[in-house]
Amino acid sequence: MSYSSTLTARERLIDTARTLFAEEGVEAVSLRAVARQAEQRNTNAVQYHFEDRTGLLAAVLEVHHQQVTARRVALLEPLALLEDPPLRGLADALVRPSAAMLAEPGGLAYLRIVAELIDDPPRLFRFGDAGLGRWSEIAKRRMPDETYPLHRRLAAIQLCFQELGRRATARRRRDHRLFVSNLTDLVSALLDAEVSADTVRLLEERDARSPARPSRS
Repeated sequence: MSYSSTLTARERLIDTARTLFAEEGVEAVSLRAVARQAEQRNTNAVQYHFEDRTGLLAAVLEVHHQQVTARRVALLEPLALLEDPPLRGLADALVRPSAAMLAEPGGLAYLRIVAELIDDPPRLFRFGDAGLGRWSEIAKRRMPDETYPLHRRLAAIQLCFQELGRRATARRRRDHRLFVSNLTDLVSALLDAEVSADTVRLLEERDARSPARPSRS
């Protein structure tokens, strides 16, 4: 008996959607195509099990999201106790839990989907933020106030997920240690990058034109 024949209809739809979303894009795949590829006679099978595309996407992300969240929170707990957490440790807590998906079943597809969704963070975070809210909160304590309006923590998250998505397309790669270490270095450098005098001046000019902008506290 093949593995696919042991799956329920719901599980088959999730597996099929994960593959198609990763390869073709979340919005490019019709729900009918998912049902057809999953060998479901009822072309409305997705709606029956998940209601709509959002419900299906949530199911596709759920298992890996839970694994990443648990690993990230475990790494963040000791950092949260420190007044001045090391940037390398913060970068590691961002990169390593997601990078672990490079070796998990279905993890490559998951990372490619997340890399697509991170261009629209509110859409991704609708399915749970995988510990990123806690990470951002702790990272903020370690970064200069000037970085707040520059969204450097979000830039670090985007860099992390986009690079992992790119790596996930290189299916023949087996040893990811160098890649993960280098990505952690890059995230550390981004978080620690100096805010130049020119950037500060331009921020002040922008704020002067928009006095109602939110506080940086």
